[in-house]
Amino acid sequence: MKKILMLGTGGTIACKRSDQGLKPLLTSDEILSYVPEAASFCQADSLQILNIDSTNMQPNHWLAMAEAIETHYNDYDGFVICHGTDTMAYTASALSYLIQNSEKPIVITGAQRPIDMENTDARTNLSDSLRFASQEKAHGVTIVFDGKVIAGTRGKKERSKSYNAFSSINFPYIATVQDGQVVFYLDDKASCPRQVKFFKTLNPRVALMKLIPSMGSNVLDYLAEHYDAVIIESFGVGGLPSYDTGDFYKAVEAWISHGKIVVMATQVTNEGSNMSVYEVGHSIKKELGLLEAYDMTLEATVTKLMWILGQTRDGEEIRELFYQTINRDILWQV
Repeated sequence: MKKILMLGTGGTIACKRSDQGLKPLLTSDEILSYVPEAASFCQADSLQILNIDSTNMQPNHWLAMAEAIETHYNDYDGFVICHGTDTMAYTASALSYLIQNSEKPIVITGAQRPIDMENTDARTNLSDSLRFASQEKAHGVTIVFDGKVIAGTRGKKERSKSYNAFSSINFPYIATVQDGQVVFYLDDKASCPRQVKFFKTLNPRVALMKLIPSMGSNVLDYLAEHYDAVIIESFGVGGLPSYDTGDFYKAVEAWISHGKIVVMATQVTNEGSNMSVYEVGHSIKKELGLLEAYDMTLEATVTKLMWILGQTRDGEEIRELFYQTINRDILWQV
């Protein structure tokens, strides 16, 4: 029987009602007690790391989770992290970079309603996560939610209230869990490296700028004073406004001349970017050498940059690491 460590971090799954609204109050032991059926297929222990609303999640919390897993890595066959849904995709992506090549499963799950409510998805999600973490074929960082198993770098919360809150973006589901049965669609554990790597540094100085029509480039000038990298969420397949002043070109050129990183992404959830299609993207990418997110999710792009800038500031190394596929994060590029 597999030994699984469940780590509590808070979130809706751990909430109870208070005068100010739902608040994470349940301990990891209390959460685990709601799924007694798990004892039939695994031996589960629990460990409380945090107990916060996931809106308050920060990079130092991701480092704490990775450290806890590293400390107990040799003692357990798999790990399940109970987490709030609002920033779950960021955490799953961050852990994909902080813990690489894990032959053991590291599952992130949560719920849209607290586990102590009568009508809740929490008990099913937690039971499914423990079951998936107990599978011989399971490995690496994943999200398990509403019966779907999603690669840690491909998850995105697309619904704020429904139980089917998460989707896998630009990548198929790894597996499904239904009626106590796990069906794998991707079975590649045998081909993956078996030497787990833990990383201990992140650089949180990564900004996101969402373009809107008529936005001025002075926003980029301001961000340059406070951040080492910026992700520009552009329209469609990607491009920058080519106003008569040429201000956006000059602002990006200034970023790059100061050794800072600029990544172009798209506001469109599915199918990714391709700056080579239109003149507004092709020329500026060719001339300035911007990085492009392609089919990566926004959450993966943000956390990958934090991880990369925590390891190096060399421009060529940054480019090489950014386009290196890690936990299925980027598969298409031009």
